[in-house]
Amino acid sequence: MSEKRLSFKEMCAKYDVTPRTLRYYEYIELLHPTREGRARFYGARECARMTLILRGRKFGFSLEDIRQWLQMYEHEGTDAQMRDWIEKADRQLAELAEQRSQLDDAMQELKALRDETAGSLSKA
Repeated sequence: MSEKRLSFKEMCAKYDVTPRTLRYYEYIELLHPTREGRARFYGARECARMTLILRGRKFGFSLEDIRQWLQMYEHEGTDAQMRDWIEKADRQLAELAEQRSQLDDAMQELKALRDETAGSLSKA
């Protein structure tokens, strides 16, 4: 029994991505669908890769980081990939913490300015 394959349109719908995004992921070699004429089909391997790509994007990783990480699995195996993932995750957690701190500061400053403006308006 052959594996379930998704068409290009089904892949876009399943992962809620635009056709342009899916074609770009193929162009930069994150995905390698099988081709039958002009049609593209995506099997379990490509679906798993797409899940990892989208998860990586959600966590703020660059497409280049994701591409390198996916290649590592193919060339060096799971253990090397997991060690690299831990290093990348630690760096990204630090980056996200810094972004959160900057966002908290901006929100506090905006709230103070808003409150000051509202106070001036109520005195007028």
